Amino acid sequence: MRERGDFERYVEQRSARLLRTAYLLCRDWPGAEDLVQTALAKAWLAWRRVGDDPDPYVYRILANTHASWWRRRWRGEVPTGELPELPGGPEPDVGAREALRTALAALPPRQRAVLVLRYFEDLSDQAIAAILGCSPVTVRTQASRALARLRAEHAMELR
Repeated sequence: MRERGDFERYVEQRSARLLRTAYLLCRDWPGAEDLVQTALAKAWLAWRRVGDDPDPYVYRILANTHASWWRRRWRGEVPTGELPELPGGPEPDVGAREALRTALAALPPRQRAVLVLRYFEDLSDQAIAAILGCSPVTVRTQASRALARLRAEHAMELR
């Protein structure tokens, strides 16, 4: 049992039986089909090492895979007939978001990157400097210039 043809014959001959065994383990057909597919994929990877009787090896894979799936499966989910209400809160100010995006887009790329990394990703100046390949002093300078530019543009809009 070392060639691809042998594996294909094995799958043709044993698929139904493997599926029934997997169903008895899983107690549901879709899960059983997934289990058989996974077991056969694992068996294919080791097919050259499998002896003349591959059944014990494949059944062991089936049982072990099912056990690992069973241990990992979370059983805390409970289906419900009605969806809960969405939390109420203030409506998002879409205009303010768009104004912020427009203002950030008007900045030079380095200044924009510094502001995004500092205020949206909450990174330190040292971390930003490492990302951008510059010194922390340059990060502070770029942030200062970007904020000054945003303030100046915002002051002009208010007039």
